[in-house]
Amino acid sequence: MNSDITAIILTLNEEKHIERCLKSLKTVATKVVVVDSFSSDRTCELAKLYGAEVLQNKWINYATQFNWALDHANLDSKWIMRLDADEVVSPELSDLLQTEIPELACGVSGVTVNRQIHFMGRWIKHGDIYPRRMLRVWRNGRGRCENRWMDEHIIVQGDVKHLNADIADINLNNITWWISKHNQYATREAIDILLSKVKQTECPERGTLSMQAKVNRWFKHTVYARTPIGLRSFLYFIYRYILRLGFLDGWPGLAFHFLQGYWYRFLVDVKVWEIQQMMEVRHQSLEQVVLSEYGYEINCQ
Repeated sequence: MNSDITAIILTLNEEKHIERCLKSLKTVATKVVVVDSFSSDRTCELAKLYGAEVLQNKWINYATQFNWALDHANLDSKWIMRLDADEVVSPELSDLLQTEIPELACGVSGVTVNRQIHFMGRWIKHGDIYPRRMLRVWRNGRGRCENRWMDEHIIVQGDVKHLNADIADINLNNITWWISKHNQYATREAIDILLSKVKQTECPERGTLSMQAKVNRWFKHTVYARTPIGLRSFLYFIYRYILRLGFLDGWPGLAFHFLQGYWYRFLVDVKVWEIQQMMEVRHQSLEQVVLSEYGYEINCQ
C-alpha cells in the first residue's frame, strides 16, 4: 500500500536514470511529478511511460526550480518527497515510509533519511560521508527549499524525525560528466559565498533545518571559512581521507575524496578569488561580474 506521498523529481537529460528512479518509488508514492528543464533526450517520454506527471520550466537554479514545482504542481497529498533522478529509494526505506509516515504525530513536519553516495561503482562509506541525514520528506504546505545557489536544504515548520533507512545516489555518467557538473556547482557555491559577504549575513530563513545540515553549515562558516585559503581544502582532504578513514574505500575512494574533498573545495576558493579580482579590476558590482561571466542574474539586496 502506498503512503500518501507525492514525489518531486527535477530533471535535465536523465534518460539513464529516470526509469530506475521511478521504479523505486512504485510502492512509496501515490503520485510522481517530474519537473523537466527542456531535456533533449527521452527523459520526458520515459517519465510519462512510467506514470509520472511531467511539467517543464526554464532552469535558474535548484532552489528556484523546486519551489516552482511546489507552487505550480497540483499537490494534494499529505506528504511531499524530494528525490533526484539519479537516486533510488531502498526497499528498507520504502517499507518504513509506508508504516511510519501514517503514524507520525501532527507536530512532526519533516523526515530525514540516510543518503548513500556511490562513485565509480563503489558505495563510499568512509571519510565522514555516510550516513548523511537529509530532510527529504515533509508535510505538504510545511516545507520549502532554501533560496540559495548551492547546498540548498528543505526548511520545515515543525519538528523533524529520522527514519534509519537509505536513499542511494548512484550516478551512471562518466567522470568527465562528474567534473563538468562539479565545475558548475563550484561556480554556484562561489556566488553563495560572495553573496553572504555582500549581505554580511547568512540571512537564515525561518524554519527548521535537519541537524546534519545545521552541523555542516556551522563547520563551513565558523571553522572552514576561517582557515587560510589554499590550505583549507588540503586539510579537509586529510581529515576525510586519513582521519576519517576514507582510504578504506579503495581506489574509487581515493578518487572521490581527492576530487570532491580537495579539488572541488579548492576550485570554489579559486572562483571566489577570481570573481573578487574581476570586481576590483573592472570596478563592477558582484551582480555585474556574475552576469557577464556566467549569465546568472543575482540579487545582492
